Amino acid sequence: MSPGEHAHTVLVIDDEVQVRRLLRAALEGSGWRVIEADCGQLGISEVALARPDVVILDLGLPDIDGIEVLRRIREWSRIPILIASIREQTEEKILALNAGADDYVTKPFNSAELVARLQAVLRRGDPSAQTPEYAGGGLRVDFAARAVRVAGREVRLTPIEYALLRILALSAGKVVTAAHLLREIWGPGGPEHDNYLRVHMTHLRRKLSDAGFDRRRLRTEPGVGYRLLE
Repeated sequence: MSPGEHAHTVLVIDDEVQVRRLLRAALEGSGWRVIEADCGQLGISEVALARPDVVILDLGLPDIDGIEVLRRIREWSRIPILIASIREQTEEKILALNAGADDYVTKPFNSAELVARLQAVLRRGDPSAQTPEYAGGGLRVDFAARAVRVAGREVRLTPIEYALLRILALSAGKVVTAAHLLREIWGPGGPEHDNYLRVHMTHLRRKLSDAGFDRRRLRTEPGVGYRLLE
C-alpha cells in the first residue's frame, strides 16, 4: 500500500478461530484492516455498523447458514462479498453466486490468491473505482483520497457527511431517495434514523456553503430525497 493510501476494511465472518487467524495474518500483511465475526447474526450487524469495504463469508456458520446471511445482507446492501467455504460442489457455488456472492473460493485456499480476488471484487463493486472524482460547481470530490474541496479549499467532513456526499456525487444529477441514503449509511435499521439524515444533510450543506459552494446545487426533493446537480 502506497503512502497516504487509505487501508480498506475487510469483515471476516467465520466461526473457526484458526481460519480467522490465518486470514488476519495474510490480510494485515497486505495492508488491510480486519474485523471479525464468529457467527452469521453478528456478521450481519457488523456489515451495518462497521461499514466494511468487503466481506469474506463462510457458509458453515453455527447460527445461520451462510447462504441465508448472504441473502439478508443483499436485501439492503451491495457490498462486495467473497465466499470462502469448504463446500466445493458446483451446486453450492451456483447457489451462492445466484444469491449475490461476487466470488467463491474453496478451503484450503492460497492466501495470495485470496488477496488478489478480494482486490478484484472490490474494484468491480466500487463505482468510484471507475469514477475517480466528481467535479461540478467548484466542488471536487476525490474518491480515492476521500478528499473534498470547494474552489481548491479543503472542506473537512465527518465520516457520515462524507458518505452522504459520496453517494450523491456518484449519482450526480439524479434524485437519491432518503430511504436509499438511510439504508446505505445506517444499514437495515436506517428508516428509524430519518431525523439523523436531515440533521447531517443540514450540516453538510452548511459546510459546503461556508466554503463557497452554491447550496442550491445540493437540492432537497420534498418527500423523496436529495439531488446534487451536475
